[in-house]
Amino acid sequence: MKDERISGQALGWREDCLANMAQAPDAASLHAIVVGAARDLGFDYCAYGLRMPLSSTRTVMFNNYSAAWQARYASQAYLAVDPTVAHGASSLLPIMWSEALFAAARPLWEDARGHHLRVGWAQASRTADGGTGMLTLARSHDPILEPELRHREGSMSWLAHATHESMARLHRLEAAVALTAREAEVLRWMADGKTSSEAADILGLSERTVNFHVANAMTKLGAANKTACVVKAALLGLL
Repeated sequence: MKDERISGQALGWREDCLANMAQAPDAASLHAIVVGAARDLGFDYCAYGLRMPLSSTRTVMFNNYSAAWQARYASQAYLAVDPTVAHGASSLLPIMWSEALFAAARPLWEDARGHHLRVGWAQASRTADGGTGMLTLARSHDPILEPELRHREGSMSWLAHATHESMARLHRLEAAVALTAREAEVLRWMADGKTSSEAADILGLSERTVNFHVANAMTKLGAANKTACVVKAALLGLL
C-alpha cells in the first residue's frame, strides 16, 4: 500500500509539473517551474543546459546558482573541464557528484564547495534530432543516500526528460504531429505508470501490439525513448 501511495503521489506531481510546463511562455518561465520542481525533490539549486542540433555553439543555459558562482564558473572556463558535462556528452545515465568524479578537476570541485555547492546529481537527455540537454540538481547539505535515491530518482530522471523536451519545444518550431487514437490511448496508460504488459492486459491487446504502437508514436514525435515520448505527447496536448 505504501508503494502504491507513493506512486500515486509521484504521478500527481508529474501531471501538475507537465500542466505548468505546457503553459510556460518562454524558457525563463519554464526554468522557474523546474526550479520549483527541484525544490519539491529536496534540491536548492537547479541548472539546465541545452545544445541545439546542427550547431556547436547554439547553447542555452539556465540556473539559480548565486551570481558569484556563475561569474566564477565563467571566468575560470570550468565548462571545458566539468566532468558532469563530459559524462552527459557520452551517456544518458544519471551521475552523482563525488571526489572521484572531480579528481581531474580538483580546482572546480573545491571552488564549488566554497560556494556551498557540495551535493549534486545530473542526467543528460537527447531528442532524435540531436538536441542534447542536461539537468543538474544540487544543494549545500545532506548527501544523497540510498533510501532517498531509491525513493526519488525516478522523479528526478523524469524531470530531466520533461525539462529537456519542454526546453527543446520552446527553442524550435514543432512540426505538426498526429497520433492515432490507439497510439494516444496506449501512451495515456503509460503516462499513468503502466508497463507495456499492463497496458496490453487493460486494452485486450498483445504486449507486442502495444510496443508497436509505442514505437510508431516515438517515430512520429522524434522521441529517443518511451519516457520522452509520453512527456512530449503530453506537452503537445496529444493525450
